[in-house]
Order: sequence, then structure tokens, then C-alpha cells
Amino acid sequence: MEEIVRVLIKEGLKKSYTYADYRALVEQLVLENKSTGVEQTEALSNYSMLNHKRMKRLDKTVKLLESVQEKLKSFNRKVTWLVPTESWCGDAAQTLPIINAIAEASENITLKVVLRDENEQLMDHFLTRGSRSIPKLIMVDDAVNEVIDCWGPRPSIATNMVKAYKEAHGKLTPEFKQDLQVWYNKDKGQNTIEDLLELLSLK
Repeated sequence: MEEIVRVLIKEGLKKSYTYADYRALVEQLVLENKSTGVEQTEALSNYSMLNHKRMKRLDKTVKLLESVQEKLKSFNRKVTWLVPTESWCGDAAQTLPIINAIAEASENITLKVVLRDENEQLMDHFLTRGSRSIPKLIMVDDAVNEVIDCWGPRPSIATNMVKAYKEAHGKLTPEFKQDLQVWYNKDKGQNTIEDLLELLSLK
């Protein structure tokens, strides 16, 4: 099993984008009224357009506290964060800019983005309760190409909100999804930062 995962990660990295290249890809697709992935629908292209705006805003506004930056400077293990995602994913739009900001603040973290639907075998090794939920951050030790840990598809508080709502109502409604985006906007990435510091054993 571990050897299979190593091979799939190597294959995924070969097809991966830098964050800047992924953002450029999404921007180009939005101009063409498209989304990432084989399936192309008006709804998916609309989600992609909305997410592109969210990410553009977050790319400009995300600021890491000095205390967070200091912790990241002390991280001395070379790792790659391989993140499967798609342009239409609302959770990814709210968290990828934060993930990128943290990776940029450490010379030992390399962020690579892959498209989920082009890497189904890889994704199937990192399911969330049986689902190909994204984004999923897979943390790989560069020295031995081994998975150390993973995170996602949502920050811990949002995960608990989703769990509680599903238990009470059976499924997520459009109204809840709107409320979740409001929570993301109020949180300003802080819960994601806390989670990722914990992932790096820096909390």
C-alpha cells in the first residue's frame, strides 16, 4: 500500500502546478466561462468565477501574524504540501490562499496543486469518510517521499459545523452553505492557520 501511494504522489507531482500557475489557470478558464475538470456546466463555471474572486481577494488580504511567521521560521523539515482541488470548490477557494501564505512564509514548505479529477487514484487513498472531498492537503516528507499527515477538506471549526448540521438535517442545504461562506469571511483564515500550525507540530 505505501509503495503504491509513493508512486501516485510522484505521478501527481509531475502533473502538479505551482500556486501561481494554478491561479493563472483558473483565471484563464473563468475568462472562457469554464471550470477545471472534464464536466463543464454553467453552475460549475459560475462557482469557478465566484471562487476566483474570493481567492483574488484573499491573496491580497491574508496576513500572517508575526508570531505565526516566527513559528514557521523554526520549522526545519523539508516537506511538500500536495493539494488536490478543483476550481469550483468553495472550501478550496477559502483555504488555498491561506495554505499558500503559510508555505511562502517557510523555506522548507513547497506547495504543489493538482486537479482531483486528473488524479483519481491518488485521491482514492485520501478519502474523507469515503468521499473524494477537497481540498485535501497531503504532507509529504521530501527526504523519503513518505506521507507524514494530511488535512482537509475544511478547517476544524467548519468541519464541526458541517457534521452537526448533517446530523440534525441529513444533508447540507444551500442556506447552510451560504452560512458557511459567511463564517469563512468572518474567520479570515485564522482557524485554517491554527490547524496547519498543528499539522506542522508548531502550535
